[in-house]
Amino acid sequence: MDYKGYFTGKRITLMGLGLLGRGVGDARFLAQCGAELMVTDLKTKDQLAESLGQLKEFPNITYRLGEHVLEDFQNRDLVLKAAGVPLNSPYIAEAKKNQIPVRMSADLFVELSGVPVAAVTGTRGKSTVTHMVAHILKTAGKEVLLGGNVRGVSTLALLPQATSSSIAVLELDSWQLQGFGDAHIGPHVGVFTTFYPDHMNYYVGSMEQYFTDKANIFLNQTESDTLILGEQVSPFVKEFGYQNKIKAHTEVVGAKDLLKTTILKIPGEHNRYNAALAAAAARALGVDDEIIKTALESFEGVEGRLQFLKEVRGVKIYNDNNATTPDATVAALRAFGDSKNIVLITGGSDKGLDMQPLVDEIHTRCKKVFLLDGAGTQRIKDQVKSDLTLLSGQVYQGVPEVVQAAFAACVPGDILIFSPAFASFGMFKNEYDRGDQFIAVVAALA
Repeated sequence: MDYKGYFTGKRITLMGLGLLGRGVGDARFLAQCGAELMVTDLKTKDQLAESLGQLKEFPNITYRLGEHVLEDFQNRDLVLKAAGVPLNSPYIAEAKKNQIPVRMSADLFVELSGVPVAAVTGTRGKSTVTHMVAHILKTAGKEVLLGGNVRGVSTLALLPQATSSSIAVLELDSWQLQGFGDAHIGPHVGVFTTFYPDHMNYYVGSMEQYFTDKANIFLNQTESDTLILGEQVSPFVKEFGYQNKIKAHTEVVGAKDLLKTTILKIPGEHNRYNAALAAAAARALGVDDEIIKTALESFEGVEGRLQFLKEVRGVKIYNDNNATTPDATVAALRAFGDSKNIVLITGGSDKGLDMQPLVDEIHTRCKKVFLLDGAGTQRIKDQVKSDLTLLSGQVYQGVPEVVQAAFAACVPGDILIFSPAFASFGMFKNEYDRGDQFIAVVAALA
């Protein structure tokens, strides 16, 4: 399809610019295509200064910042919404009332590009599996377009790179899958990794509503498509009544399905589970097992997901910044066995999730815990405080302070892990800012 012709001269409202780079990429691409673009965001001009600075060259972009108004959702040709827009948004309702198409970057890319799509979702593991699949395909000599929930990447802006030889590999969160559902689009190969409580502040505590959005990974697939279900998530398909709504060829996969001779560089049984899912997806895309094994064994991991940074004075340091739920931090702790030589940095903004499993795991596997401030941190402190030898005794107000204190408590042979278990709201611009600060502080350790 002529994507430039699709956007040229169109009156488009982009709802949500943000600071992660994806909204900026969408805006730049649409402006370059000649759209008449209105960018609206609840953040102010000052808060968005970094993003706005990257778009100052475009006279065909106008802005409404610090608020949304209904008129920006009237008399438009298209509304492109960002992730996390509330389900009951009056502005999206206004657009739909006026019969204006409401789309998201990933599903619009799929429609306009026409390339085969492998898509990955799940509460945990989706980033690692997505990057594993992309790495396998590249190792096999395939032309890969990596997008979706990828840092700094506008999926829509991948359109100029799409050719008849391309395969798109997309990491999709529950919000992006809302777009797939609205557009009645399904991936050629879908992977659903895991399902745990998350985003309960958005879904108002409804696991079923959360699953409903995730289910869009398979609801519009056809008999010629493939669905890879992680064995952890498989029971939820039946629990929420979706077992008869799957048309795709379906495989249920777990860590046991990974070739036992496969030696991964990244630790943990959960990563063998991830690798098994990635292998099944790559197999469905026509890659043979020998190439899959070679690729998985050379895979270095993903930034912020149990990422080994370096060893300093005999202490191995890992960045697990993207562990924003207690389940993710539990998986990180279990990845290193039962030696109880872990010094953990954790804490952040509360999501209203059950922290007891994490507290139990901390007592089992950690020798010391250092807390980074945040609305959810007191919940950990209150539950762990009975073990006075475990807690450092204070809550730290910044990454440099907490890293210096935690590293000082380590001895050779220890493992220092930054695995927050909470969101980054409040102290940081976003999740990536938190991880970047940790990486910078560790880089200076000697």
